[in-house]
Amino acid sequence: MTDDGVTHITDDIVQVQIPLPYALNIVNCYLLRGEGGWTLVDTGLNTAPAQTQWRAALNQLGIAPAEVEKIILTHMHPDHFGLAGWWQRLVEQPMPLTIPELEKPQAQYFYNPRNTARYHQWLLACGVDQVTIDEVEGALGSTRDATLPHPLRQDSLEADSVLRIGGRDFRAIHAPGHSDGQLIFYDADDRLMLCGDHVLMKITPNIGAWQHTQPNPLRRFLDSLCSLKELDVRLALPGHKWLITDWRGRIEELLDHHDQRLGHTLEAVAGGASTVREIAMVIFPFERFTPHEWRFAMAEALAHLQLLEERRQVTRLEGEVYRYRLN
Repeated sequence: MTDDGVTHITDDIVQVQIPLPYALNIVNCYLLRGEGGWTLVDTGLNTAPAQTQWRAALNQLGIAPAEVEKIILTHMHPDHFGLAGWWQRLVEQPMPLTIPELEKPQAQYFYNPRNTARYHQWLLACGVDQVTIDEVEGALGSTRDATLPHPLRQDSLEADSVLRIGGRDFRAIHAPGHSDGQLIFYDADDRLMLCGDHVLMKITPNIGAWQHTQPNPLRRFLDSLCSLKELDVRLALPGHKWLITDWRGRIEELLDHHDQRLGHTLEAVAGGASTVREIAMVIFPFERFTPHEWRFAMAEALAHLQLLEERRQVTRLEGEVYRYRLN
């Protein structure tokens, strides 16, 4: 990260790093210059430090908010979606905002507090006690609040569309796993990828089986990586951490990582852990995690268990609480 969080990637692409109040403390957003203005890809979480960073970055770049002609979101997670409504309200006529077609209903579900009861049931099914549930739900509530105000208007974008981002043509590619409908954007002419949270350096994106997501996200993620590995990518611009210059090499590392984690999950079940929370506590350093991170660990553990169940290596037992045994 540069001292001011603003990096010129090319003559027409700027990365702006926006602070997050979590252990993963930065989200990468991108401004792409076109003939009619700038396109913003992802926005950050709506906090005072994030707003301050955006104002400082725009001032440094000499860009007025009205020069941002449109916003494109890779997916609906709070750290990418959260400032979209704030951005639209910076100008008299809200700029168009595009969100992947499959992410739009996910956002409507996730950000609706009336669905908290279903989230509560998901935590109970994972084997979480009431005291821990209260802490986790408190963290979730504060994250939801940091996405307000929500966008004034949202348009949908389908996979395989070709769209203009800045002065470039990108193909939208469906990249599920981290989020069901996430789209990433490939400029074949320049071998450039805007890869959202699908492929990251140093860390693996969270692949979680949540109450609002489609089953078996890990299988869909691994299948997607195997397909994307064949693309010719010289540079990928991710939603977190560093730029990716070895696309295929990094994908191989992610595939290896999840193969190892599947093994660790099997070992946890063999060692006597049976609920999702118990298994997550074996494969993750829970003692170092915050309540915000606990839920991601459990969702990721469940995603690995679902794939192992599909492969008939574990069985989920009957009952309101998810419990697993080896086959």
